[in-house]
Amino acid sequence: MIGDRTVGHMTVDHTTADHRTVVVLGSTGSIGTQGLDVISRHRGMFRVTGLASGGSHLDLLARQAIDFDVRRVALADGGKVAEMRRILDSSGAHGVTVEGGMEAVIALAGSGADVVLNGITGSIGLEPSIAALSAGSQLALANKESVVAGGHLLFDAQIRRNQINPVDSEHSAIWQSLRSGTHDEVSRLIVTASGGPFRGMRRDQMASVTPEQALNHPTWTMGPVVTVNSSTLMNKGLEVIEASRLFDIPPDRIVVTVHPQSIVHSMVEFRDGATICQASPPDMRLPIALGLSAPDRLGDVASACDWGTMATWTFEPLDDVAFPAVSLARQCLAASQKHTAVLNAANEQAVHAFLDRRLPYLGIVDTVRSVIDEMDAALRATPMFESVEEMGQIEAEARRRADDLINRQA
Repeated sequence: MIGDRTVGHMTVDHTTADHRTVVVLGSTGSIGTQGLDVISRHRGMFRVTGLASGGSHLDLLARQAIDFDVRRVALADGGKVAEMRRILDSSGAHGVTVEGGMEAVIALAGSGADVVLNGITGSIGLEPSIAALSAGSQLALANKESVVAGGHLLFDAQIRRNQINPVDSEHSAIWQSLRSGTHDEVSRLIVTASGGPFRGMRRDQMASVTPEQALNHPTWTMGPVVTVNSSTLMNKGLEVIEASRLFDIPPDRIVVTVHPQSIVHSMVEFRDGATICQASPPDMRLPIALGLSAPDRLGDVASACDWGTMATWTFEPLDDVAFPAVSLARQCLAASQKHTAVLNAANEQAVHAFLDRRLPYLGIVDTVRSVIDEMDAALRATPMFESVEEMGQIEAEARRRADDLINRQA
């Protein structure tokens, strides 16, 4: 965080080695594969010491382990360990240790690598984030749920300042723009949103939206949950929460603007009226690369803007009536840390139900709001988590209530 918080330049001392050791969590997902692509172009700078995956893409995981000569693999699905072992053995990769269960993923995250790239989707990524920070690793954080659901539990794990490198494109853009001034000089953070596939539509026009339509994002290629979140703009609501907590800026000084071209990834407005932005064509390899290499920038990462070609960048106000998720997220952020955890958990449950065709599109945010309303009084009574276990209990209750509401509509 800026100011007295922990987001900032990397401070790890790498003078004793020719490379940075890296653990990649969620290695077969969008962030993980793009992170390994960046590393493949700079093999002299990085050495991958561990890979973690859920277990859905074992062939890809095996190829990654072999390609990067990785000696330690963790599978969240412990039932896939034997199959993974067979795939590796058949490829001649006999020296790879394969471990199973979330405890193995957490242990790998806390193994002391110089950098841990956390590309896990969902609040299940919180404990690996805490383990990485507690082990003194630099955390290249793409798992926004660590911040949204975990709150102070994540930041209490810091052992030094400047230990988190934001990897979400919006927060990386803010992080980079903040180099232009001090915390006291910041007036507002401006978070940009593409608007998703339904930009410009009224709420009633989205009543019959299908999963295929919601997954057809106009500018970004992402996993299904994140892509649906981008279509409802819940993703932007989660990013407002994340920006407020990462950069220690109150939510009333964070603005969301719709920028369909996805070239300006976010901005910082300073008190003298200057606004600093980070602009580049939409390519997640750029913020991933900086997350791995900060404070230095790597070459051969992504294409820059073509300033010799005519282009138009537009910015539009957010339609809170058609897309109420951002307002709901702001309300939760103002209420308590438990509210934001419930927001995230209920939303994950609702999105999965939508993708399974058990919930209509507009039912996603409506379900989340109903769960928050049901739990509001209890959450306000004790607004702070005492432990990760308590957070898990609150999330489980939110998921149960979301399922009940979804089943009633089925």
